[in-house]
Amino acid sequence: MTSAIAVRGLSKTYGAHQALDAVDLVIESGEFFGLLGPNGAGKTTLISIIAGLTRADAGRVTVMGHDVVSAYRAARSNLGVVPQELVFDPFFTVRETLRFQSGYYGLTRNDDWIDEIMHNLGLSDKAHANMRALSGGMKRRVLVAQALVHRPPVIVLDEPTAGVDVELRQTLWQFITRLNRAGHTIVLTTHYLEEAESLCGRIAMLKAGQVVALDRTTDLLCRHASAYLRLRVTGDLPAGLATTGERLAGGAWRFRLATYDEVAAVLEPIRAAGLAIEELRVEAPDLEDVFVQITGGRA
Repeated sequence: MTSAIAVRGLSKTYGAHQALDAVDLVIESGEFFGLLGPNGAGKTTLISIIAGLTRADAGRVTVMGHDVVSAYRAARSNLGVVPQELVFDPFFTVRETLRFQSGYYGLTRNDDWIDEIMHNLGLSDKAHANMRALSGGMKRRVLVAQALVHRPPVIVLDEPTAGVDVELRQTLWQFITRLNRAGHTIVLTTHYLEEAESLCGRIAMLKAGQVVALDRTTDLLCRHASAYLRLRVTGDLPAGLATTGERLAGGAWRFRLATYDEVAAVLEPIRAAGLAIEELRVEAPDLEDVFVQITGGRA
């Protein structure tokens, strides 16, 4: 099977800044794939090269087997990109915008699909509204619609829910998940790590232009993250135990657990000291813990 996106030895510099450093990455057809990293890690540069907006200094990228440089028309027809920035033409309505976008790909009778996209993204009642009159959240919905209007098999979402309301997030993910189940490949970059954890089957993490982690989401969580025991007691913790925990706001304590068997080792000195436990909760590891551990920063 042809890979959805194949990146081989990709490098890019801007002056003295190494944005990408010999990146190798293969995203298979039908995946829901997460591309994560702190600000400045190289995510946007990588997406720009995949989309044909930036030329790499070295390396090669293909989309559905088509080289993004030598076969750029075929590569771009197989790709839909939702950019971070709100870019729109202020002189057209929503429907006109989507019709023009269809025309760029040679699609002249595409109204049925445009209607379906607008319905699924909650844009039907805005079809004849001028783009200037839309809220930021509605403009972002139109960007998503533009990326989907030519039915690309590969869809790249670059921070699609940044600064938008809960309703749009739910509507968008329901539609995108449906497209993924129908066979579309989804590539997601997001600072909302809970989204990546719940949606993405595999995740790559970039740091300083290099891939520093690449694995199934479940395997990343099992290999790198730790569970935590959170508790609150009456009185002060025994001195030896307090040095191993983290004091939280409100008087609670948190202890990192390498295994769940370590819960007993935390509770035994508390019982021996005659302290009553007011609150006790075991917190499962999450992707934010993994992200901080691997990249040393925030998303």
